[in-house]
Formats: sequence, structure tokens, C-alpha cells
Amino acid sequence: MIVQPKVKSFICTTAHPVGCKAAIKKQIDYVKSQPKTDGYKKVLVIGASMGYGIASRIAATYVYGAATIGVIFDKPSKEKRTASAGWYNTAAFEEFAIADGYYAKSLNGDAYSTEMKDKVIELIKKDWGKADMVIYSVAAPRRTAPDGRIYRSVLKTTDEEYTNKTIDLKTNKISEITIPPATEEEINATIKVMGGEDWQLWIQALKDADVLEKDALTIAYSYIGPEITHPMYYNGSIGRAKADLYKTADTINAQYPNLKAYVSVNKAVVTQSSAAIPIVPLYMTILLKVMKEKGLNEGCIEQMYRLMYDRISIKNAIPVVDEKRLIRMDDYEMKSEVQKQILSLWENVSESNIKDIADIDEYWKEFYEIFGFGIEGVDYDADVDIQINIPSITL
Repeated sequence: MIVQPKVKSFICTTAHPVGCKAAIKKQIDYVKSQPKTDGYKKVLVIGASMGYGIASRIAATYVYGAATIGVIFDKPSKEKRTASAGWYNTAAFEEFAIADGYYAKSLNGDAYSTEMKDKVIELIKKDWGKADMVIYSVAAPRRTAPDGRIYRSVLKTTDEEYTNKTIDLKTNKISEITIPPATEEEINATIKVMGGEDWQLWIQALKDADVLEKDALTIAYSYIGPEITHPMYYNGSIGRAKADLYKTADTINAQYPNLKAYVSVNKAVVTQSSAAIPIVPLYMTILLKVMKEKGLNEGCIEQMYRLMYDRISIKNAIPVVDEKRLIRMDDYEMKSEVQKQILSLWENVSESNIKDIADIDEYWKEFYEIFGFGIEGVDYDADVDIQINIPSITL
């Protein structure tokens, strides 16, 4: 069938299999073109099909020559409905990795579940014996906890309501929006979904099953962002969850002294959900323009390559961290000259100058690329097979 993007309320409901494959190849080719180093060899990526997750899997494979197991939660195609982009990404990655002589297998299901943890442990025991790196890159709006209770996260302040500028990316209309404060119940639910509890449960399950090397490394991903977004993000309900994530790294280190646990704070990137978050889209469009002009812009694969190659490649070495033990991969974004320029532009932005101040076209380009659209060299008028199998998964 001929596949075109269908966007409803900032959600793209289609994905292009050939475009997704081309996007994965582009990421792999980037890492292949960069220097390599020796490092971790058996890497488990939890949340491995999109964004920083798939980029981590690619980087580990082609920087270290690592074998990887990926935990994904994606939908295959059904009749005339395309598979999710993450499904096509995983299928393409496995095809390329296996052709290049690397081990790559994936498990599809709810990463929060005990069942998925058990399946991963079984696969590690069967194929590897033990893993030496665990990357936790799960991002979901809700979580079913082991006791069966369902928690839903919210993006709200935790003190008082906050008002600032936002943009409707479909119309480029700039307006003010007010973010309400979260209730204690909402804050606690957000911590349950986006905090460190499930990360700790994964490590505990893996350690109890004796499938982690004694000097293994585990990393979870986070974001801090600029002062513009702090009232609703860093100091908001999400920020409370991330503070719990940081505390979890310390808890894991204390519980398992030979295990190294860190949180990597990554750069802001365009995602499906970011378009719907108040204030963030306007910041993102300005950030893209400023960082491109300064030659500092990085996508997921450039970030993850730099993380793997520069920051964590040497086993048993302590990576460079800040005073809170965070690996700051957002260092380019948070450079003072970058943030000063963004703040100046933010204060002066209006509908009349938005196209000069922000790079909205780049935002949409990166948005569509997530789903395999707008990729150079892909014929989008061609009839394509949407039924794509992931080599390691039998439906």
C-alpha cells in the first residue's frame, strides 16, 4: 500500500517501513563513520525502539561491537494499518546488525511487568549467561505496577499555577497558557510512572537471577531543561519523578556496591509527545535554530555515540559527573551562550517574527522523520509492504 503520514492532535497514526529502515541505516552509518572503542559487550536496552532507546542500541553495537537485547512495546501491522514506528525501527536494526555479524534479539511487551522481566532473564541465561550493561530508557504515560494498580503521570506544577508563552505548531499562533498545580495524588502517581521504582525492580530481578556481571553498569535517562520550563518541569510533577530517579541511582549503588548506576541527563529532542506539551514546542523551535547556527545541534544518535564513546567506554572507570552524580549529556544545550540567546529571543518572539526567531520547519522535519517520513531517497509514492517481521520475534 501507499503510506502517507496521518497526524491527529500531534499524534502520527502511521509509519513508513521503508522510511524507518532508511532512518535506522542513516544512524548506523553515522556511528560506523566515527572512531570506535572497546567497551561493554552484552547490553540490555529496556525501552529500545524509539528515540534515545534505539540510538543507544545502535551506538552500543557499532561503538563497542556489543550484542544487544532490546525490550520494546510496539504493534505489528494489521490488515491496512501500519505497524508502529518502533516496530519498523527494531526490524530494521536487527536486519542490519545481524547482517554485520552482531547478536541482536528483541522482546515485545510491557517493560513494567514481572512477566517481561522473567522473559529477559530467561533469554540472558540461555544466550549470554550474564549482561554487563543495562540501559533504562522507558517513557510511558501510565504504568501498571506489580500489584495491578494503574498509575498515570501528569505534567503540572507542584506549587502554584504557572503562565508563559506557548505556540500552536499547526497555526504558528503564539498565546499564553497557564499550567495548574498537581494534587499530591497526581504527584505520587507521576513518581510511580516516571520515577525510579521500575528501574530498581529491573536491577533487583536481574541481580537476584544472577544474570548481571559483578561490575555491570546501568544507566537511566532524564532531562532537566532551561529555567523557562523549570516551574512545570524541573520543579513540577515530572521533576519530582526525576528526583526519585536520581535517588534510585544512589539506592542501587548502595544496595549493590560492585554495580555502577548513573543517570544521564540528555538534550531536548523532538518527540511525538513534545508537540503537545505546553511551552516546550516554542522552546524547542528556538533551541533548534540557535544550536544549528552554533554548530552544536545533536540528534539522538549523536548524543548516544558521544555517551558511549566519550563518557562510559572504559569499564570500572568513573564517568565525568556533576555535583549530583549526573552525566550531563545536555552540556551543549545548557551552554551559557546558548541559553542567553534563547532567553533573549524568547522575550522578543511574536507571531510576526516567529519564522526569523525559531526554526519551525526543522521541528516538523524531525517530527515526521520519527515515523519514517521525509527521509531523503525514499519514494513515498511507491507501493510498499507494511507487513514487516522482526527477525527475532515470531508472532
